[in-house]
Amino acid sequence: MTFSWDLPYPSQRSPLLARNVVATSQPLGAQAGLRMLLKGGNAVDAAVATAITLTVVEPTMNGIGSDAFALVWAEGKLHGLNASGRAPAAWSPARFAGRDSVPTEGWDAVTVPGAVSGWVALSQRFGRLPFADLFEPAIEYAERGYLVSPVVAKQWSDATERLSAQPTFRQAFMPGGRAPKPGELFRFPDQGKTLGRIAQTKGEAFYRGDLAAKIAAASASQGGAMTAADLAAHRADWVEPIDVSYRDHTLHEIPPNGQGIAALMALGMLREWELTNHPVDSVDSVHLQIEAMKLAFADVYRQVADPDAMKVKPRDLLNADYLRQRAHRIDRKRASDFGPGTLASSDTVYLTAADAQPDLGGPGGWPGVGRHVQRDR
Repeated sequence: MTFSWDLPYPSQRSPLLARNVVATSQPLGAQAGLRMLLKGGNAVDAAVATAITLTVVEPTMNGIGSDAFALVWAEGKLHGLNASGRAPAAWSPARFAGRDSVPTEGWDAVTVPGAVSGWVALSQRFGRLPFADLFEPAIEYAERGYLVSPVVAKQWSDATERLSAQPTFRQAFMPGGRAPKPGELFRFPDQGKTLGRIAQTKGEAFYRGDLAAKIAAASASQGGAMTAADLAAHRADWVEPIDVSYRDHTLHEIPPNGQGIAALMALGMLREWELTNHPVDSVDSVHLQIEAMKLAFADVYRQVADPDAMKVKPRDLLNADYLRQRAHRIDRKRASDFGPGTLASSDTVYLTAADAQPDLGGPGGWPGVGRHVQRDR
């Protein structure tokens, strides 16, 4: 594929041309990944170190108690990792009776954290460096502190009103009774200690050791349902990625329970409309894309759940005939309020790192790519 320098948008940013790349939303996180590459690590080492560091330097979007999804090109194929945690065993419909939706704060919003298991699984299968090395930048920033960036400071301040009533939030994230301001030094040595235990035990302390016991004790004392048994039962799953072809490209995603399938469904519907007939970002072009995503999410909200409980398969949602039928519901002249479709039968922060090392190399000599998505709770 030939790269075009005729970029569609005016921007001060230029393409980065390099054999080894780490890109994410916070510069200190990206630097952590580059440090691993300079130590002789590969793209997976860089991605995991970046993910760990983001829990410290961008806590508004990442956390040790979050989930992770990853796509990794290695050994001549694409691998998928779903490291999202399941619900506590004690959750039941009765627990949520009378609610219009699942809470967004408190213990009833928390499933078993999966990110830590994702870091371990990626490092063990594809990493080159010792697992503990990947924690060095994050622990250093937690213990010595870092200067809070303007964007993160704004997000931090916005979150305090909603979260300050949560147990220990003020103690951990509101030193002096408020969120840190841009350029202020923030230290969180307790988080450094927690990351150190995870590094030393390769995650065992978090799921079956002293950290798990502390999590379970906090849950019990604050009315949560999560137990030590829930944490011990957690596992990260290697999964087969799903994909859709659109024109000359193929888009890959992790299968449900993630919502990436919505993007695949929308592309499948847009195959029925010739977007090249409309100027980029024109009203007609944007309208078709928005309506396709609305159709996709109408199905995702109804059908996508824990894979073990889903009544449909991803291949049913990506069936070409079904997507064609859904695409024809789009009205070119107006926005519509779509409901889920009738299927035939049976069936989230972003970072990336790439290197040129042969063991993670792609076809035709392209660099290997490690993609890791980590979502906050």
